[in-house]
Amino acid sequence: QVQLVESGGGLVQAGGSLRLSCILSRPTFSNYAMGWFRQASGKERGFVTTISMSFGSAYYADSVKGRFTISRDSAKNTVYLHMNSLIPEDTDVSYCAADDRVTASTVAFGAAYDYWGQATQVTVSA
Repeated sequence: QVQLVESGGGLVQAGGSLRLSCILSRPTFSNYAMGWFRQASGKERGFVTTISMSFGSAYYADSVKGRFTISRDSAKNTVYLHMNSLIPEDTDVSYCAADDRVTASTVAFGAAYDYWGQATQVTVSA
């Protein structure tokens, strides 16, 4: 059974940094993408970033460009989200997602991903 296991959330002061990790266990596909979505309280879940595990192509939401960086270790089926210059508005529940059907035109849509992690809380204090 395919599973995504997240780690690394927590509490940080504004201006600080956090790193999230997500491991894909028992992958049943070879060419796939992994990424992150997030949901703030009272808001819909939205796209953050995605990376192609085979080619390394990365995509970002405008709100995180220049502050967040996604990286991968394909040999370990692991993706990392490096979050810098965090602001209170980054407080959310972050979800790791993966799928082998994601394309450049669908990366930002949650419906393009079949596999989701259990979520991890990110809290940024002012």
